[in-house]
Amino acid sequence: MGSTTSARNDNAGLGRRDVIKRSAAIGLITVPTMSFLASCASSDSGSDKKVEKGKTSEKNPLGVNEGAPLDFVLFNGGFGTEYAKDAVQQYRTTFPKAEVKFGATEKIQSELSPRFNGGTPPDLIDNSGAEQMDMGVLAGKKQLTDLTALMDAPSYDDPAKKVRDTLRPGVLEMGQLDGDPVWIMYYAYTVYGVWYSQTALDRLDAEYPEDWDAMLALCEKAKKKGIAGWTYAGKYPYYLPFSLSPFIGKIGGREVLDAIDNLEPNAWKHPAVKSAFEAYFELFKKGYILQGTPGLDHIQSQTAWTEGRALFIPNGSWVENEAAKTTPKDFQMKVAAPSSLDSSDKLPFGTLWASGGEPFIVPAKAKNPDGGMEQLRIMLSEASSKNFTSKVKSLSAFNGGTDGLTLSTALQSGVDALAKAGDNVLNPRMQDWYVELQKQKIGVGVLGEMMAGRMTPAEAVKKCQEFADAAAKDTSIKHYKHQ
Repeated sequence: MGSTTSARNDNAGLGRRDVIKRSAAIGLITVPTMSFLASCASSDSGSDKKVEKGKTSEKNPLGVNEGAPLDFVLFNGGFGTEYAKDAVQQYRTTFPKAEVKFGATEKIQSELSPRFNGGTPPDLIDNSGAEQMDMGVLAGKKQLTDLTALMDAPSYDDPAKKVRDTLRPGVLEMGQLDGDPVWIMYYAYTVYGVWYSQTALDRLDAEYPEDWDAMLALCEKAKKKGIAGWTYAGKYPYYLPFSLSPFIGKIGGREVLDAIDNLEPNAWKHPAVKSAFEAYFELFKKGYILQGTPGLDHIQSQTAWTEGRALFIPNGSWVENEAAKTTPKDFQMKVAAPSSLDSSDKLPFGTLWASGGEPFIVPAKAKNPDGGMEQLRIMLSEASSKNFTSKVKSLSAFNGGTDGLTLSTALQSGVDALAKAGDNVLNPRMQDWYVELQKQKIGVGVLGEMMAGRMTPAEAVKKCQEFADAAAKDTSIKHYKHQ
């Protein structure tokens, strides 16, 4: 789809802003079928009887029934199972009379839908991976337990501090979906941005480019040595927003991203979007994108990058673990915030996208919801958080948990990037509010076409707005807005 019309060349002598004026588990997440969600949400079969509540105390603030069974199902993905098994062992130590059943699967929907339908879901679920259940629908159909009690409980390490006060920026808000109830606890914390090899930059005697002119100059320098500036998951171009969305927000301010998330009329027509699209399109026009990139999947593009065939790739912090097998020991993997467009950007260099990942839920019909929440409280302790970070090379939602740990260059760069961003951490919500719009329509249907040269930036802006307007008018989907 889209036109093959090429954009005209930049005019020499003009400033970048003038040129722009003239001229957006990972893993692969899919949307489950409505038939499953409708049936699981409407089922009245099974027993809704909860276990009897236990006695609350300083050591048991949620009032967990000490002898009640706990059923915990984890998504078996890139983070593995060890970190969760260790946290489960801590639960068993705390409640030795409780029988704890722990299982892991890649097929969350397939294996758990019969249990939802029968009214016998687990007490805690890591709802992630290719068969992730649509949490917006589950919450809308009253299939999730409100986790506010967990958020207001004393934290595991410091009784004077609530769990909510130990979380990284934006984590609690992501779990709210629509107002005050907290439906989801995002346990991992992902730093999105432009990923690179410090070793590769050193070989070019270069530093990470802090503005777009410097970015283009470095890409040209690399091109002369047979190295592409950029690659990306061409088959899954919804990876592009991991650096493109915060670039838009940096140029025009976070209100531009909020308007896009809110499906507001003409939100995509903001000048910041046009500027960002034209800047990225320039990478294509000048031949700075690795040849064949539109045909690469996420693993193939990451491998090309770790092999040194491209300098930069838009991605999230799971990439270190996911690309570990092909990453040279001297690679020095790092992440950086998007380059500035120019000095008139609304937000400073360092502005980036970071947010919660790996969503945990307690089903509404769980027999032992207090136990499920207590297991999460244990996981949000400093010890569990450090264990998670050590074993899977990712930050957790616990705000800290890295003191005393020896971090890889990738993890350390993420920590440093968050420190540099300060309050300028953006959290676009389209990828969890409107999965189809973000991934298939805008990702594949627009950004993929534009970056392959089959659609101009102006056509891309128009198409994005058309898709957003259609989603705004679609009464079959729940609409969300920034509070």
